[in-house]
Amino acid sequence: MGQNSERRRRVLRWAATTLAVLILGSACAGYLYYRHLNGNIQQADLNLGDAKAPAPTPDEAGRTPLNILLIGSDARDTKENQELGGARETFGSTPLADVQMLVHLSADRADMSVVSMPRDTLLKIPECTDPDTGKTYPASDGRVMTNQSLGHGGPGCTVATWEALTGIRIDHFMMVDFSGVVSMADAIGGVPVCVDANILSRDGSGHGSGLKLPEGTTSVKGEQALQWLRTRYGFEDGSDLARAKAQHMYMNSMVRQLRAGATLGNPGRLRALAETATRAITVDPGLDTVKKLYDLSDELRKVEPKRITMTTMPNRYVGARVEPTEEAEQLFRLVREDIALDGRDKKKTTTRTSSDPAAADDKIAVQVRNGTRTDALASARGRATTVAGLLRDKGFAEASADQSVLPSEPTTVVRYPSADLEGDAQAVAKALGIPVSAVKRSTDVSGITLVVGADWREGTAYKAPGADDRTPESAQALNGADDGACMHVSPGFTWK
Repeated sequence: MGQNSERRRRVLRWAATTLAVLILGSACAGYLYYRHLNGNIQQADLNLGDAKAPAPTPDEAGRTPLNILLIGSDARDTKENQELGGARETFGSTPLADVQMLVHLSADRADMSVVSMPRDTLLKIPECTDPDTGKTYPASDGRVMTNQSLGHGGPGCTVATWEALTGIRIDHFMMVDFSGVVSMADAIGGVPVCVDANILSRDGSGHGSGLKLPEGTTSVKGEQALQWLRTRYGFEDGSDLARAKAQHMYMNSMVRQLRAGATLGNPGRLRALAETATRAITVDPGLDTVKKLYDLSDELRKVEPKRITMTTMPNRYVGARVEPTEEAEQLFRLVREDIALDGRDKKKTTTRTSSDPAAADDKIAVQVRNGTRTDALASARGRATTVAGLLRDKGFAEASADQSVLPSEPTTVVRYPSADLEGDAQAVAKALGIPVSAVKRSTDVSGITLVVGADWREGTAYKAPGADDRTPESAQALNGADDGACMHVSPGFTWK
């Protein structure tokens, strides 16, 4: 199958998912008595992995953040889905999670952050068990594309993959294929989008979505909306990252339209939208009724557009794929610690703590490694031995220096392999004054491992670097109230 056909398979799972969250409540508010809508909704287990990320501690008011993973499946299991861009040979094939977005609603419900992950991100998929068949999919041997996680038992494995990478506890997921996308886009009555030049997304070989728009702002719906959301050829550098940027613009514009009550007053349209949306959606058991979905949308609607921030996970190319960068971890930390990505409020008091109690200090085995090497400096001598001695002096009798590995770490970090050791890892960090944000779960270690970083090349007292709570520029943040955003059109895709 050619590149163009592959790209058509990825027609806006994102849009259907987003609309299901942000529109469904409005669409169904007057139709909650239609009990049969609940029967339309499919459900699947939330997390198929063998561990979960730790839950955040409630703030002073007893509130916690809410994290929802939006998944766009390219499943070709119905005639409708296939007609929206699928090739015949893909019918019934293993679906891919080609669109993944984490929606984070702050504990105080004042702000919302959205983090997109490119579908070709290389990472490790954890072991997952299909609840329907009992089949266990082993953890991936090395790094694979993140969109493969859906084929390891269902959306619950995509959730487990996100939690393993980010350390963020996910409360719900919503998965949508692209049947009904056109109907839902039409129900909105059109979404304004902007390009800085005339665009025709079609090259000499026939590649492209076919999107044709004049310079400036146009209200798109139906097939044209789908074309916007799947366009790669013609936007900026022609990459999936440019497509994600266009999707963020569309999502922000759509939210503004909905808050303005854009053409959602037609009862017939609303009923058709409710039917379409409920048939297209798969959710976890916590969202398996129309009322639960409505309640969720009601929570999301509390956030003003100016407090919504769209981002893409910072990444770098590895051949034709991408991998998370160090700034991706910075972005994940901000979400874990419930820090608004728009920079408009101070750090909240919600912190990350383990639900698993720590063992006695003298029973906690710790390997200490010297990771002080940098591009400019050799490893500082004896750091692993020194810090292991500090731990023993503090009662960690089983701390030892591992001289066989000399990694390179910019900041000191404590790693642990499984949830049952998180409390122990946090106890080690606390004893040395290392912040809890530097305690990370990793499948690269077999036990609790303290890597002394380049920020602790000398001395016996660790001084944590000042926390940088700014959203990395590489996350390409877009504010929800920015109605002047415009996609840049590549010169080779313009028309007169």
